[in-house]
Amino acid sequence: MKKLINSPDTVVTDALAGIAAAHSSLAVDIENKVILRAAGPTAGKVGLVSGGGSGHEPLHGGFVGYGMLDAACAGEVFTSPVPDQMLVATKGVNGGAGVLHIVKNYTGDVLNFQMAAELADDEGIEVTSVVVNDDVAVQDSLYTAGRRGVGATVFVEKIAGALAERGAPLAQVAAVAAEVNERSRSFGVALTSCTVPAAGKPTFDLAEQEIELGIGIHGEPGRTRAPLQPASAIVEIVMDAINADLAVDGDLLVMVNGMGGTPLIELYGAFNEVSKYTTGHGGRIVRNLVGNYITSLEMQGFSVTVCHLTDTLADLWDAPVDTPGLRWGR
Repeated sequence: MKKLINSPDTVVTDALAGIAAAHSSLAVDIENKVILRAAGPTAGKVGLVSGGGSGHEPLHGGFVGYGMLDAACAGEVFTSPVPDQMLVATKGVNGGAGVLHIVKNYTGDVLNFQMAAELADDEGIEVTSVVVNDDVAVQDSLYTAGRRGVGATVFVEKIAGALAERGAPLAQVAAVAAEVNERSRSFGVALTSCTVPAAGKPTFDLAEQEIELGIGIHGEPGRTRAPLQPASAIVEIVMDAINADLAVDGDLLVMVNGMGGTPLIELYGAFNEVSKYTTGHGGRIVRNLVGNYITSLEMQGFSVTVCHLTDTLADLWDAPVDTPGLRWGR
């Protein structure tokens, strides 16, 4: 195992210390592994909290800042944060208008965020949770019951964050988060495995000319293994799976996301194939992201997330955002 780390035991805290050193706009509670906005909560604004296992950067900590999250909890690599962390984050962003928990549909995350919400309620903080479950690849996995929460999490955090920034009430912010989730679908592909530092060896084995279709962001098995094929053929498999669940027509927000080890030259090539596919199926990509946004350590591979936009959602997507991982309009 070759990793640019000091020790598997300190990889998360070392990274958090680096985030604190790099971004003065953030306040990093290293003891509790919570990243917050340095300015603290805004009175009368709904606070947005998300989080999950580390190893998916820039998700979630890289999306803390104006127009997106108010706080993010970092678990150990591929391991859910604990309720105490989530409670610290919830209390830290409470501006009196309630707090929205944005939760990827993984069993540990869901259960721990539920417990944190109950603890927050005991302290008089109103919490609403929205669970993201956009992955069409498999119905159940090693980590979850139902569909996994993957790329649409970025869309939910951005669009709900924009609405919260405008002073909308908690029920309205939660409703738009749920709407984005319902309008979004994702599918991922792995060309290689990744290596969790504490494990010291790849999570799974793939032959040199073999790929995994429908992979999860923790290395969970997908739908099937298949021979390595040209990008056009792989993208067609991905888009057929998404299109079978939700037609890729109309105005679309599309993210071609790298899993951590895929160069941009390949991601842009994949985006070209996605663009051709959607055009051929009556879709128009009117907004897009191409790059690493929800990764799986150094895994080579990619995912595609498609969201059906409305004029309102497009306006919220375009609203200013200023985070380490996403920035425009300010």
